[in-house]
Amino acid sequence: MLTPAQARTASQIEATLRRMAAYDDESVVHETWLRQRYATAGFATYAPARRAAVVTAWHEAGHAVAALATGAEFTSASIRHGAGSAGRVHGIRAAADTAFVIDAAGQIAERLRDWTLPDSDEALTAWLPTWRADGGDARRFRRSIGVLFPGDEAGAWRHSEAVLVPLRPEIQHLARALLAHPRHLPREVVVALLGWP
Repeated sequence: MLTPAQARTASQIEATLRRMAAYDDESVVHETWLRQRYATAGFATYAPARRAAVVTAWHEAGHAVAALATGAEFTSASIRHGAGSAGRVHGIRAAADTAFVIDAAGQIAERLRDWTLPDSDEALTAWLPTWRADGGDARRFRRSIGVLFPGDEAGAWRHSEAVLVPLRPEIQHLARALLAHPRHLPREVVVALLGWP
């Protein structure tokens, strides 16, 4: 159930996204996220800071949608840029046999954004060993595939793709919501925005 404040937040976000439906993701980035990234001095201009916010939003939306799709709990999602991360889905509690889908979801969502998923088994097996520095996602993925896919990273990745590719519209919608709203989104608001029970 949404609190009145959460219901207002969801309504405001939906109204913003309807108003900006014709604009690309970079045009939706709230100035809070833009200034926050630019202030880190890691970006020479606003343009790369805006692009970084978009990539982060898709990444975190992937984690959140995967959590909902696999029945995991979480408390909120955010693209707040901090010292240790560019965004986060907070408080994820997943079942041991599906946690790897959530771990892979950030990378898969980034690739769904620009349709760059590995298109062959050869491309996938060449890329997987290079997946390392990702805020712990790669390490957790490798640790959690043992329940269903022991020693089979490619099989676990393809399974994760099968779960998430049909959910690309939901990932995109949530990414745009994260970009448009200047604060974290509680799980209840995420569920309402996606129209899921």
